[in-house]
Amino acid sequence: MSRVAYYPGCSLHGTAKELDSSFVSTAARLGVDLVEIPGWECCGNSAAHAANRLLAAALPANEMAKVKDDMGLERVAVPCAACFVRFMATNHEVQDSETARDVAQVVGRPYTGGVGVLNLVDFYHDEVGLAALEAKVTRPFAGLKVAAYYGCLLTRPPKITLAEDPEYPTRMDEVLEVLGCKPVAWTFKTDCCGASLALCEQAVVIELVRKIIANARACGAQAIACACPLCQVNLDTRQGDIKRVDPSWADMPIVYLSQFVGRAIGVSDHDLGLKKHMVPVEALLA
Repeated sequence: MSRVAYYPGCSLHGTAKELDSSFVSTAARLGVDLVEIPGWECCGNSAAHAANRLLAAALPANEMAKVKDDMGLERVAVPCAACFVRFMATNHEVQDSETARDVAQVVGRPYTGGVGVLNLVDFYHDEVGLAALEAKVTRPFAGLKVAAYYGCLLTRPPKITLAEDPEYPTRMDEVLEVLGCKPVAWTFKTDCCGASLALCEQAVVIELVRKIIANARACGAQAIACACPLCQVNLDTRQGDIKRVDPSWADMPIVYLSQFVGRAIGVSDHDLGLKKHMVPVEALLA
């Protein structure tokens, strides 16, 4: 069993508890010992990096220093895409010696990188591995057509996220394939859903969500898989707004990748948190 540090972040202990529960449950079944960072604190997304670049680098550095020096681990799983990009940004920025010096003054000890950061997709694709994951599948999906939605944070900017393809990534598609799903080819897999504008530009956000879901449906998808709590809540909850304008709108289930994995390897519906969705997903995953 491998041991990986775990940084849940604020969303997974708040509005995205189903992501936390499904991720932790699948990791246990897949032979990965997740060790939550003791006393972890907010990574600063998104207010810190908009207000103070040094603080934005220091907050994740503080957590990764704990992983490296206190826990003696080399990798940290960060399922929230927003947290992931902040951790990766810090690893990128501390390569500059002056920035690393300033960060050390804020944190109280040096951190110059070296901790690998795994997002939700990388965890299943790389840490577990596709072959090992496939070997654990007991309830494969029978060709369910799924649109893999990466959103804008998992892949961009590529010099920070180190994504294999910032415009048309395929790793989530590969994970879905070993679960028995049939990923669809579609246009909007890395387009922004507008979650950061949810409170101030609702009309813009609703239209962004409508376009994303409509494209997935037009390309044959029966559901959308996502790996970001901000994207999931935005795509899930905004469909009610769309339906008020367009009564003919047909709801599209928005499911976390960890929930797809969990259903395929036998995790209980309770641990997957299936009842937390606005658009029902139980029938789809059955």
